[in-house]
Amino acid sequence: MATPNKNKMAILTWLVVYPLITALLAVLEPLLSGIPMPLRSFVLTVIMVPAMVYLIMPTVTSKMSAWLNSN
Repeated sequence: MATPNKNKMAILTWLVVYPLITALLAVLEPLLSGIPMPLRSFVLTVIMVPAMVYLIMPTVTSKMSAWLNSN
């Protein structure tokens, strides 16, 4: 199995992370606006990291595998 190009993986990860963070902030901000920033960041990452690792990136990388592994 070929190792994906690191530059392409970085681009793909950013293309997934940016909209996910934006959406989570839009949804969570009204609920978390009264708590300190470190706790808001904690809540955001508790949701985001498992979603990225177990749901989003496996799906995206499999759909983009031809591009990731091409020269």
